[in-house]
Amino acid sequence: MRRDSHIGCFQGIPRGRVPANRSVWPWLTAFFIVGILFGVSGLSAQKSKPQEYEVKATYLYNFARFVEWPLSSAAAKSNSFAICVLGQDPFGPALDAIVAGESIDGKAVLAKRVSKPQDAVSCRVLYISSSEDSRLKEILAALDKSGVLTVSDIPQFSQRGGMIEFTLQGNNVRFEVNLAIAENTGLTLSSELLKVAVTVRRHS
Repeated sequence: MRRDSHIGCFQGIPRGRVPANRSVWPWLTAFFIVGILFGVSGLSAQKSKPQEYEVKATYLYNFARFVEWPLSSAAAKSNSFAICVLGQDPFGPALDAIVAGESIDGKAVLAKRVSKPQDAVSCRVLYISSSEDSRLKEILAALDKSGVLTVSDIPQFSQRGGMIEFTLQGNNVRFEVNLAIAENTGLTLSSELLKVAVTVRRHS
């Protein structure tokens, strides 16, 4: 499904691509209609893991559309727009399917898997898997000032130096933003993105 129409609570903001698995289309479409920007915050906690991570993959793509990167970053100089996964990959083919054929800022969007944080400096967005919890401090230190948007569902990620943390509120998948960390790295997050975050941390 292509983003040919503009719907949601912010007029003129393009919606995200829905997952390729048609079994999740009805409930995702319903959230688009009621005006949820990313169409994913009503995910039931009882859904299977593949469906959950299809939704989170959609978030990753949409996060990328509402962030500006410093021109001096390694990622900005790359010919492609990479959304990366570090550690055990929970997305399977979902992330690849969502970004296939897409472009942001005139650059083809690619899904990449990396094994070391040093390999992520050319990524625009980096999802840090929960498998990397024990070495999170080391990973974030390696990415310091690299201009990479870090995202994870590791507990207290946004309080431990990460930028965007997936959380569950009741049966809903939401996200928190550590704006101070993002801005210290040189990233500019759209006000539209911040409006739909459940928490925005403005101080380190």
